[in-house]
Amino acid sequence: MLLCPSMMCADYGNLRSEVQELDAAGADMFHCDVMDGSFVPNIAMGLMDIKAVRSATEKPIDCHLMIEHPARSINLFLDAGVDLIYIHPESERYCVKTLAAIRDGGAKAGIAINPDTSIPSIEELLNVVDYVMVMTVSPGFAGQAFIEFTKDKIARLAELKHRYGFTLTVDGACSPERIAELSGLGADGFILGTSALFGKGDYAQSIKALRALHA
Repeated sequence: MLLCPSMMCADYGNLRSEVQELDAAGADMFHCDVMDGSFVPNIAMGLMDIKAVRSATEKPIDCHLMIEHPARSINLFLDAGVDLIYIHPESERYCVKTLAAIRDGGAKAGIAINPDTSIPSIEELLNVVDYVMVMTVSPGFAGQAFIEFTKDKIARLAELKHRYGFTLTVDGACSPERIAELSGLGADGFILGTSALFGKGDYAQSIKALRALHA
């Protein structure tokens, strides 16, 4: 089970030490949310923030691009040393081309699926992705309530991952109880925010407890 701390929730006054502590605690991948104030109404995590995370760990870093026309910015994130880039199908006219550019640049390619995005509308893209991330909240803000009907989408994608070969992750209100439930449905990894990790005490103890849910 992949456990990926959402660095949007970290203490930015001590970002380097936060990354190092999470790394030592057993985090698998560092999740960086990038928002442009247009595709979503919030603004978060700039390129320099991502470079700061990169300089503090050798673990993989993923970028969730909640921005318009991500193809224009892909090379900036590739040059920053990002290992996985998620885009939203609604943000780009030629998604297949953009996903290919991510792979050609040496990173893994992923799509993020909003609660109101149907599986049939994105199924063709499953041929050209390495990761699929299901949003169980509307993108753009931390601390939202879990949207129940997204569980059906996770279960369906868990069936499709065996056909297409992608890794299935979940982002949004991932509490320990949800992680236990959704891993049982076939989710491979979780983005960890304030529901399961940040503000919950010692990172190592929290991550150890979350891993035990998948035992």
